[in-house]
This record gives sequence, structure tokens and C-alpha cells, in this order.
Amino acid sequence: PRTFLAITVDDQAAGGIGVQLHDDVERVSAELGYWLGEPFWGRGIATAAVKAITDWAFATFPLTRIYAVPFATNPASARVLEKSGYTLEARMRRSAIKDGQVIDQLLYACVR
Repeated sequence: PRTFLAITVDDQAAGGIGVQLHDDVERVSAELGYWLGEPFWGRGIATAAVKAITDWAFATFPLTRIYAVPFATNPASARVLEKSGYTLEARMRRSAIKDGQVIDQLLYACVR
């Protein structure tokens, strides 16, 4: 199942975070996704949310791996993952389209 949660600051919506479990041969893996509104950037909020949902997902589901694929053009998102214990595994060249441009994505993972 997919799990989507709000990220809140002082009872105000600041962003969102979620994990999507896989099935069949990839049932030990889940994809992490998150976003944070610009007024909340630079305060450690995303890092805290990523750490919390990672710990929760590993404790709740029989996972061995959680991964995320931020755009290579978003170094702040990559830094959030690094500070949360994720490791860069690959650069997926020309794997996404954003604002009409084909761009790279980075593959980060946290392995239990």
C-alpha cells in the first residue's frame, strides 16, 4: 500500500511525505517521496521527516531497502537524504522530464 502523510509545523501544513511498498520480487523494497514548501526550507524539517518515516517504515513493514530518486538538479533534496542516512548508489542519466527538459535523477537508498 501507499502511505502519504502531511508534514506539519505548528499545526500548519508544510509539506508531504510517503512510502510506496512494492510487491512480488521487490516486496522488500519501498520508494520514498517527499516535498516541503519553500517557507519551511533550511530548518531541518525535511531531514527530521525523512528520518522518522524511514524508522517507522522499517519497524512496520518487512523491508530491507528504502530508496528515493531526487532530481539531480535539486542538491538540497539529495543533502536531506544524505543527512538521513541514505547513500548515493547511482546517477540515472536522462531519466525524467521536468519543465519540458530531460534531466538526470539520483538514486539514494537506505538498507537495513
